Amino acid sequence: MTEFLRIVLLGIIEGITEFLPISSTGHLLVAERWLGERTETFNVVIQAGAILAVVLIYRQRLWQLATNFHKPENRDYALKLITAFLITGALGFALTKFGFKLKDDITPIAWAFLVGGIWMIVAEHFAAKLPDSTTVTWNVAILVGLAQVVAAIFPGTSRSAATIFVAMLAGTSNRAAATEFAFLVGIPTMFAASGYELLKAMKAGGGHEDWGALALGFCVSMLVAFVAVTWLLGFIRTHRFTPFALYRIVLGGLLLLTIA
Repeated sequence: MTEFLRIVLLGIIEGITEFLPISSTGHLLVAERWLGERTETFNVVIQAGAILAVVLIYRQRLWQLATNFHKPENRDYALKLITAFLITGALGFALTKFGFKLKDDITPIAWAFLVGGIWMIVAEHFAAKLPDSTTVTWNVAILVGLAQVVAAIFPGTSRSAATIFVAMLAGTSNRAAATEFAFLVGIPTMFAASGYELLKAMKAGGGHEDWGALALGFCVSMLVAFVAVTWLLGFIRTHRFTPFALYRIVLGGLLLLTIA
């Protein structure tokens, strides 16, 4: 397999899995066992490609928030997005400075897939019992910020799954509303992470990075994510997240069997 094809496959995997609640990081780390290991900068920056796709999809909503900030409902929503991002940023930065990072071994990733899938089924079961609500409270914003940190610490958890289901259980029980808030919070979070990794690479001289591969992965991820997210937003209007949970359980089980 050529290097070009490997990069394209990794971009496709990232684009599909970044916003589906199945963990892009977990899939990339597993895929790299066969497609070749990549730098942390590569993995984070191609995630930014998927985030850019979400910016394009939610461009009208973002423009509305930016140009109508004076309206109480928009200002309240935007401040909650900022709060969730700042919580993630502050705690994530502190953990990085203290050198807290789990090993990217297959075993904990497999368990994260498996346990995460079971948790999704249980969480949606209880969320379905709550009155339908599209309101994002301050508790939701704070918990979503914390959920992003948990997802960053434990590969295979899935940032989108953690944030969506925390939001649903905390009161934003409407799937579409919870998903929108989770995705919008991901925009500054992942762009900040990508910027941080790029800054580290530039300070190190940047010589060890394959910038062409990084750019290719970024573009492929963005295009594929645009299609995947557009489909997902339509799917969740009439369907539960159960198929994704079952997929996680099956994948986690298969991975545990292969490494046993």
